[in-house]
Amino acid sequence: MIMPIVVNLDVMLARRKMRSKELAERIGITEPNVSLLKAGKVRGVRFETLEKICQVLDCQPGDILEYRAEESEA
Repeated sequence: MIMPIVVNLDVMLARRKMRSKELAERIGITEPNVSLLKAGKVRGVRFETLEKICQVLDCQPGDILEYRAEESEA
């Protein structure tokens, strides 16, 4: 099953000209965890972490997380 929530963290990092390593340091999580989040390979994210990401990247949660309805197979 494909998750209909898409993580656009890589897009926001590019817009802010910031590397994953810098984001990880500024929000207090490991760089591998930022990479997993960017790849959408996490089952969830704490609101506290999301808040820190939004503060550092000066964005809204909707800039990072996107819902894409599943295509119905006809």
